[in-house]
Amino acid sequence: MKKKIAIFTTGWCAEILTQFVKGISAALSSDKTDIFLFLCYPTFVDTEPIRQGEMNIFNLPDMHDFDGAVIFGSGLDFKDRVDRIIERCDEAGIPVIMQGARRDGVSYVGSDNYQATKDMCAHLRNAHSVKNIIFFAGSKDSHDSELRLRAVRDHLKEIGCEDDLKEVYYTNWENAAATRRVTELCTSGEELPDAIICANDGLAMESCITFNKYGYDVPGDILVTGFDHTDDSQVFYPSIASVDQCFVEMGAAAVKLWKELMSGAEKGCSKIIGCKFMPADSCGCSECSNSDGLRRQKGREAFSKRALNTYFNRRLDIIDNTILSCHTFQDFKKDLNALMTLDHTYEGESFHILLEPNFGLSIYDPAIKLNTDRYSRKMEVIYSTGDGKSFSDDTISSRDLIPGYNCEGPNHLYVFLPLHETDQAYGYLIFRDCIDNIETRYLHTYQNRMGLVLDKFRHALTLDLINKRLLDLMRRDPLTNVNNRMAFEDKQKHLQAEINSGSEEGFAIAMFDVNNLKLINDSQGHDAGDIYLLKACQLICSVFKHSPVYRIGGDEFIAVLSGEDFENREFLRKSFNCLLSPYSDAVPLPPEYVSIAFGIAVFEPGTDFSVSDVVKRADDDMYRDKAAKKAKAASR
Repeated sequence: MKKKIAIFTTGWCAEILTQFVKGISAALSSDKTDIFLFLCYPTFVDTEPIRQGEMNIFNLPDMHDFDGAVIFGSGLDFKDRVDRIIERCDEAGIPVIMQGARRDGVSYVGSDNYQATKDMCAHLRNAHSVKNIIFFAGSKDSHDSELRLRAVRDHLKEIGCEDDLKEVYYTNWENAAATRRVTELCTSGEELPDAIICANDGLAMESCITFNKYGYDVPGDILVTGFDHTDDSQVFYPSIASVDQCFVEMGAAAVKLWKELMSGAEKGCSKIIGCKFMPADSCGCSECSNSDGLRRQKGREAFSKRALNTYFNRRLDIIDNTILSCHTFQDFKKDLNALMTLDHTYEGESFHILLEPNFGLSIYDPAIKLNTDRYSRKMEVIYSTGDGKSFSDDTISSRDLIPGYNCEGPNHLYVFLPLHETDQAYGYLIFRDCIDNIETRYLHTYQNRMGLVLDKFRHALTLDLINKRLLDLMRRDPLTNVNNRMAFEDKQKHLQAEINSGSEEGFAIAMFDVNNLKLINDSQGHDAGDIYLLKACQLICSVFKHSPVYRIGGDEFIAVLSGEDFENREFLRKSFNCLLSPYSDAVPLPPEYVSIAFGIAVFEPGTDFSVSDVVKRADDDMYRDKAAKKAKAASR
């Protein structure tokens, strides 16, 4: 049986994350071990409910089922969530390793950010005479960012130039924050610093773009450095002077540390990987960079990537259209499963969509709440295929995580992504062996689009259901519970449309007028009149049982006869008359008394050009019937 390692992080640092995971996978190639990556995309500017919805995926696994856990701190900078993961691992008795940030008593793997940052500072001063510096930091509780800041300060202190650090600006890892501060520098009229040292490459590239927007050249007017040495930063122009943290080697070191912990090494031990400062265009060292070669390679790949993006977005559009065209939750499950079964090129041969069991129920009852801090014990399987084979059961235990999981065979990487609206859990997606799609952000795009379309679908069906219920109330007579005048007017429009289109399908209108309602109201009260109307309505519905019946006035009803009732209308007329009481106006009327005048008119194609023509003839026939019944009663 294979062992299982859980990795917890966010996907914003996709390139370094993929390098780290590739290092882990390569180091485990000779071991029977699967990697379970619990991935999400929260930001500091999100509301707390949105962050909770994203990071709820960290609550999914039961750590008792794992042999170890790694927290990739370079991407996960939310202290409370990190602490909770560590608590769960400790409670389960499994080794946990922190990367990128330290916790007391927790084993650690990382790179020597400190020395590499000092090397960068020394290079800027010795090679480029940099004196005035602004440091663009990440967040104040980020170990990596604060360590890099400390390295800058320590280097300047060692050379007696502490005042050279003019400002520390916290961005919370948001590129937009770098844009704002650079804009202020460029428009304020104040003198630019010699260099901006950024806590990561993204902040550095954003700074370069903004300086260029305002007519400043990097490195001609100001130097900019980053951190992480990502491919994007090297292809970027100017290529970013940065620090290579050697994340592939760091991933391999994490595996080595895990094995030592499994063999009894003391908890809290650590492994440190050396970093390398890499000069490049943005600090004026173009001769040190291999950027041109990387740019040519990216240029060759650009066409195929553009085509792939086009087809990928088209795939997401098809999923959107399929889901949003469904009118019920059952249609949604059936149609989405059929679509995925027909074509899952982008999703792969092992892909799963699981939803909360209350997701469907919440559509039909808004009072049903979804989980916000966990997943249900059972998950509903909407779609599931493993190695091309479909999973047959409708539900799985959430503790099992993956439908039909195979604990034997080759090693795999499973990526879990949350589906949610704010903090309400919808479910989760599982991709397998898709490391490149993390780096290209395809998984993030897929997760985001799937979450949005589920949200639209759920709310559309809920609103549609509410509207139907309201419409039903509006179209329903409160006393008799049959359709009211508004409903008949809608039916009349439908019939008129059929006439306008040249349809010759037969139908008839039956008009009913309940006799003696005013007499009963005046002699016995309106409650007795209501009971009398109910009896009359029940009689009409019992005879014309295949036709919609409408109450269009106080004592007036109408029925639209089609199909079987239309064909048998004369028989039904006779049957109805046999059930009626003879007309009488003698008070008191017998308890079982029900007297109704009614008439029928048949639609005649070529003669009738409106439904009103048929209604008028039926009304005339009804009044003839009323007069005949009164005359018959008077003659007795």
